[in-house]
Amino acid sequence: MKNKDSDPDKSARTMPLPETLNQDYIESQYIQWKQNPESVARDWNFFFKGFEFAESGKFTATDSGNSDQASCQGLAEALISRYRNLGHLLACMDPLTACPTDHPLLSLESFDLEAKDLESEFFTRGITDTEKAPLKEIIRTLKATYCRSIGVEYMHIQDPDERRWLQERMEPVENSPQFDAETKITILKKLSEAVLFEKFLNKKYVGVTRFSLEGGEALIPLLHFLIEHVAEQGCREIILGMAHRGRLNVLINILKKPYEEIFGEFESCYDPDQLFGAGDVKYHNGYLADIETHDGSPFRLYMLNNPSHLEAVDPVAEGAARARQDIDAKERYKVLPLLIHGDAAFAGEGVVAETLNLSQLDGYATAGTVHIIINNQIGYTTLPEDARSTRYSTDIAKMLMAPIFHVQGENPEAAVHVARLAAEYRKKFSKDIIIDLVSFRRYGHNESDEPYFTQPLMYDRIKLRPSLHRLYGDQLIAEKIFDKNKRTELENQINQAIDEAYQEVHGSACPFPEDRFFENWDEFHGVYSHEPVETGVAKERLTELTRRLCELPQDFTLHPKLKRLLAKRLKAVETGSGIDWANAEALAFASLIDEGTPIRLSGQDSGRGTFSQRHCVLTDIKTEARYVPLNALENSSFDVCNSPLSEFGVLGFEYGYSMIRPETLTLWEAQFGDFVNCAQPIIDLFIASGQSKWQRLSGLVMLLPHGWEGLGPEHSSARLERFLQLCADNNMLVCNPTTPAQYFHLLRRQIKARFRKPLVVMTPKSLLRLPLAVSDLDAMVNGAFEEVIDDQNGRHQATTVLICSGKIYYQLFQRRQAVGASDIAIIRLEQFYPFPKARLTALLNQYKQAQEWVWVQEEPENMGAWQFVRPRLEKIIGQPFDYVGRKPASSPATGFPAIYRQEQEAISLQAIIDKQIIKKSS
Repeated sequence: MKNKDSDPDKSARTMPLPETLNQDYIESQYIQWKQNPESVARDWNFFFKGFEFAESGKFTATDSGNSDQASCQGLAEALISRYRNLGHLLACMDPLTACPTDHPLLSLESFDLEAKDLESEFFTRGITDTEKAPLKEIIRTLKATYCRSIGVEYMHIQDPDERRWLQERMEPVENSPQFDAETKITILKKLSEAVLFEKFLNKKYVGVTRFSLEGGEALIPLLHFLIEHVAEQGCREIILGMAHRGRLNVLINILKKPYEEIFGEFESCYDPDQLFGAGDVKYHNGYLADIETHDGSPFRLYMLNNPSHLEAVDPVAEGAARARQDIDAKERYKVLPLLIHGDAAFAGEGVVAETLNLSQLDGYATAGTVHIIINNQIGYTTLPEDARSTRYSTDIAKMLMAPIFHVQGENPEAAVHVARLAAEYRKKFSKDIIIDLVSFRRYGHNESDEPYFTQPLMYDRIKLRPSLHRLYGDQLIAEKIFDKNKRTELENQINQAIDEAYQEVHGSACPFPEDRFFENWDEFHGVYSHEPVETGVAKERLTELTRRLCELPQDFTLHPKLKRLLAKRLKAVETGSGIDWANAEALAFASLIDEGTPIRLSGQDSGRGTFSQRHCVLTDIKTEARYVPLNALENSSFDVCNSPLSEFGVLGFEYGYSMIRPETLTLWEAQFGDFVNCAQPIIDLFIASGQSKWQRLSGLVMLLPHGWEGLGPEHSSARLERFLQLCADNNMLVCNPTTPAQYFHLLRRQIKARFRKPLVVMTPKSLLRLPLAVSDLDAMVNGAFEEVIDDQNGRHQATTVLICSGKIYYQLFQRRQAVGASDIAIIRLEQFYPFPKARLTALLNQYKQAQEWVWVQEEPENMGAWQFVRPRLEKIIGQPFDYVGRKPASSPATGFPAIYRQEQEAISLQAIIDKQIIKKSS
């Protein structure tokens, strides 16, 4: 250690104590430590031991006096802490560049230490297996642990127990445990399988896009041993989400998908009559696999289908994992969500942050996710310095206080060691963990890409890199674990198995592979029927359920307004009239729960409801204790989750959940309908097209508040037109119910029908409290959801027929009543899609006197349902339809209240009054 007077700039380079650690605080900690060393934090314990050791005169470091002895130990403590914090800056983790040898923040000088201090002994804080060690041994151990093939970031974790747990598993083995010969041979075998599969494809299917794993083959042994280790921890299933890079290799060598099925996809050898739907490219398809671990235990893996949009599958996989976990919620660790990312996408796609944010929330937690980044150090042709503002692509994950391991992609043993750490950490802490596999992409973005156009120097270095299975094989031969003959034999066996499968498929017709999926889907299908589904519930049962929903626990103090609201709901059911929307929804939920259906409702403010209408979660105004009446029902399974301010991530999560549990009524509610804009990728890529592309079904319900009520451009429209544009092949249901009873039957139909289709519901806002928009109990006791509702005034005298949907009906109805226009009929289209052609045809044909046919909507002419229904309606009646509604607009609604009122009034005036005037004048 330098003399304290010899360097006037020492204070500028010495790591200072935090300002919060003032003298009084240190003294109080010291007094507490003297009384009981175990009563203070472990770091303080070491510090005070070092301090007293220095004061004892036994300290061997060169110094100028006792006053510097404690300071010298403090500098050693700072050095240890900094290596734990920043050792990754010296880690040798990039296979394409020389290893760093020094860093100014980790030099001796940065701690006011000199070369002669290397022989001095210091307390080690657990770095070595001795209480004290020479400084050079401490540094050697720190460099071996944190500055070789594994760079670790974990000191940002606030929980000292987690940090200590990681240190105790990294530092004693210096992050490089000794594997036995069997493990090393298994690593070599998995590497050989990965490399030779890619080489075979490259030879047989030249230039065909497959997004190979070449350069990142260490992923395969990493995954293999991760499965083994999590299985040892009691896990029995992995839900895997990954993009296209390396997907085929993972399918073959981890999920054990037969070579023949992969080659069949390359050969396109299927009989066209066997095919259905649009299908998808081979590197997007999913797979359900049942394999055995090393000890013969059964293990299930499900790789989700994935679109080209990178990271879009992340929340879907989390939702699917949560659904599988909810089957046995007490042992969530038995199902592991595993996400494999690309480096550019992990840093660049916003859905990554949304998904990470869900990880520790009660309604969305999945007991920890293992994230693996295949770090090609490039995104398409964009280098990291142009793709992110952070040092590492993983930096966003620090928001979770999760450990991050940067692993050299050409050190498969380091990858396997980190796989074990990940399995143990996840089981211990139920938190996410990130593995950054730093590798390269041997070819371009795809197999027809030329990377030398944009990164010639990088690819000069890549060209010189030998195959990883050869590098590691040479290592095992040098260690006398393997020999060249055995290596040749191993490679011949792998190549023979691949070639035999190829020969069986090449040039031949091949059967389309069986689409295996989870067994709980066996009784459901994807074929929609217009046949009514009986959804009524006995009056006595609905009354009893309402009484139970309105009962409160003893000593529970409810807000007086809510107490009156519950009394009003009960009275409405008991008298059989005046049942509003929230009451009807509660009856639908309660009756389904009573029949054994689990329900999951998720969205922003879903417990109370955006418009303070639902109140399915009650709060004691004295204690803030929560009470969920629906969960007081027998055998209830009702989960209501107030979601974070996220649409893309949360809707993706709920889609994944619904895809796994068809027996559950899964609902996602937008705070306002237009909030769904932020989740459009999930709608386009999964909800609307999942069945056609991948034969994956979903019964997800989307509740989207919709209607023009003067709330401006962003709180009016749920973008009905966009959903209708996506409708084809009976892929989803799009409805706009106009009564609480219709809503009741619609929700129940979603479960009672055996088909499973996504359901998009334009839900009400002002209708929630409109006195006209109520239903009688009898309407819920009898009947079913009606796709079309006829005018109750009769058909014989109607010369003008207005067809509309949703909230505008009540405005038209009131205007017609006011002017006594008995010759105008109003028909409500309650379901847009699948379009009820037969029902409408039969109904409209009964309007024999009709001379004028009009579609009426609130939305601008280029929005809403007009462009969708116009050709269909005109085909039914054989003549043009008139349009009444707002004129075309670029913005859904005006933000000026006066203009809104003027526009809204004009719709009913034009539809009712103007038609009357025209008729009288003619």
